[in-house]
Amino acid sequence: MNFQYTYRTTAKDIWQLSMYHIYGSMAGAGNLLITVGAAALILTRWQMAPGWQRFLLVVCLILFPVIQPLAVYWRARKQAAGTAREITLRADGQGLHISAEKERSDIPWSAVRRIAKKPTLLVIYSDTTHGFILSNRVLGEEKEPFFEYVYTRIRKADAGQKKDGGREKKGGKR
Repeated sequence: MNFQYTYRTTAKDIWQLSMYHIYGSMAGAGNLLITVGAAALILTRWQMAPGWQRFLLVVCLILFPVIQPLAVYWRARKQAAGTAREITLRADGQGLHISAEKERSDIPWSAVRRIAKKPTLLVIYSDTTHGFILSNRVLGEEKEPFFEYVYTRIRKADAGQKKDGGREKKGGKR
């Protein structure tokens, strides 16, 4: 089975991945706690608070649900501008084959770290910090079959390495 996608990673793709990482972590839980706390204080203490405290409460209320996403999007725009090349990613029995302009790279399944499925995208990690973002816009109706294919290939490669005494368990993330 072969899958092939030609796409350009957009600022929106990078922004969504960043937001998933932020709000799927302990920092995201802290963000939520501070926002709820600020809302509770505004509702209960607004009349008694002096002007400087009101200002701080409003800043705390909008910091994580408004300001942080805007700042993350600004950073994602800069990052996307630096990677404005069109990428062709092909997955087959041998691994991933990536080409962009005149560059070409082949990554065997044994070198793919994992695949992560998010509601609006898939990320195939080639190491702990680098990966290929494939949004639902790119994948269309093939999101589930492609995810299952890559996940299965990673697991098979991992099982083969364990037999050979290879690297520790990696694996996909469902």
